[in-house]
Amino acid sequence: MPDIPMALAVALAAALALLAASRARELRLSSRNERRMRARGGHGAPGGLFPLFVALHVAWPLALVAEVALAGARPGTLWPLWLVLVASGEGLRFSAMRALGDRWSARVYVVPGEPRVRRGPYRFLAHPNYLGVVLELAALPLLFGAWRTALAAGVVNALLLALRIRVEDRALRASERAPFDPGVRSG
Repeated sequence: MPDIPMALAVALAAALALLAASRARELRLSSRNERRMRARGGHGAPGGLFPLFVALHVAWPLALVAEVALAGARPGTLWPLWLVLVASGEGLRFSAMRALGDRWSARVYVVPGEPRVRRGPYRFLAHPNYLGVVLELAALPLLFGAWRTALAAGVVNALLLALRIRVEDRALRASERAPFDPGVRSG
């Protein structure tokens, strides 16, 4: 097993701690928002693949650690670029979450009759949150030289996103056509 320089170990631990804290916060926010959407008549869309995304987002940081600790991955000369892309991905994700407000969820959730969000990054992109995740899944491992993790996570994520985007777009189209019941509101 290769020796890991202390600065690298600290940087990797810090990045993973920030990632874990961010994901925990997002899951709490998602749960709160789903309750709010249900109070307005919202529901989850079938076929959203959430358990598979959870598995990916658990396996991905573990693979990153394994590639650094066991396979000897080390940051290359392009690490500043990867850091900028990680930050850009996070910024895009947070911007998308902010634009969606209480309609953001880790699962595919819709409220019948509510129109699509067209503010923030949604003015320019149909799925800015997913683009942010794509950047994150590729750039964070590459920041540490873990190209195998970046490649594997990217391929799995692309396959899952291809399915999820179809499910989400179908649910949003159906939701927009459904009548909105203003009497169904949370207090």
